Amino acid sequence: MFRFADPTYLYLLIILPFIVAFYLYSNFKRRKAIKKFGDPELMAQLMPDVSKYRPDVKFWLVLSALALTIVLIARPQFGTKLNKVKRSGVEVIIALDISNSMLAEDVTPSRLEKSKMLVSKLVDGFDQDKVGMIVFAGDAYTQLPITSDYISAKMFLETITPDLISRQGTAIGTAVDLATHSFTPQEGVGRAIVLITDGENHEDGALEAVKAAKKAGIIVHVLGVGSPDGAPIPVPGTNNFRKDRQGNVIVTRLNESMCKELAIAGKGIYARVDNSNTAQKALISEIDKMAKSDIESNAYSDFDEQFQGVAWIILLLLIADLLLLERKNPLFKNIKLFKI
Repeated sequence: MFRFADPTYLYLLIILPFIVAFYLYSNFKRRKAIKKFGDPELMAQLMPDVSKYRPDVKFWLVLSALALTIVLIARPQFGTKLNKVKRSGVEVIIALDISNSMLAEDVTPSRLEKSKMLVSKLVDGFDQDKVGMIVFAGDAYTQLPITSDYISAKMFLETITPDLISRQGTAIGTAVDLATHSFTPQEGVGRAIVLITDGENHEDGALEAVKAAKKAGIIVHVLGVGSPDGAPIPVPGTNNFRKDRQGNVIVTRLNESMCKELAIAGKGIYARVDNSNTAQKALISEIDKMAKSDIESNAYSDFDEQFQGVAWIILLLLIADLLLLERKNPLFKNIKLFKI
């Protein structure tokens, strides 16, 4: 991928056509003035050392150097730059419920969008940690393998919708099991799974998966999203709500007791996600308490500066202009690089 870090400077390229027009006009006026003194062929014989083409070549060399200088100050950047870095941090995998019930609006703007905002702020607070993301409904999938690339993490977060998984349900056990096997094999690193769900219609095996994660040395924090009082589930793109087979509006409620049970089994905290930032603060506080260890990882910078190649071309153009004389060099008068 290619871009300019400061593309505003590229507007300076607009002056180049005016410079060319001025140069051509000056040449036209000069040739017209020479014609007043006599026949051009006779004048050429009277000035044998004057080259007709060298001034033009020098002009185009300087103009090219000017154009590339403008490109240079616009800071061309290309691709990504890979660096191996050592970080002192922890590993956190977010397991996010994206079932249809997460569209309920008992939390503003909705359970899912509030959860995504919370994860985004959590990632913003990471400095030397690794993060991964798993989404689940009736099944669970890895949305983002564990990484220290926070830019990619937030990019993948934005694409999360219930449409990613067609099978409905709340496969918490599958999600936790997948998260447990998604950490790096490095020893001595603090690891945590952050389970974000409303806990409704959860399938069997959730408690067993959390206990297995804890046995593997992984803390499981649970964030319950929504209200125990419940809310209807909007149908995207309409003003209607989801209904059951009898035509009654479905009301989805936060299963807070189940969420607390999972948090206790995982030796983590339980916090309810509402319209405040209480859950976010509690989670960050717990992650900060975790044992941090040196983690060697590949870190990608957005773009790598590409000014070196452009600078070398500019230098070569200016050297060529310096070495090229407007008049014929008497040392090379027999070499016909340019016609008179």
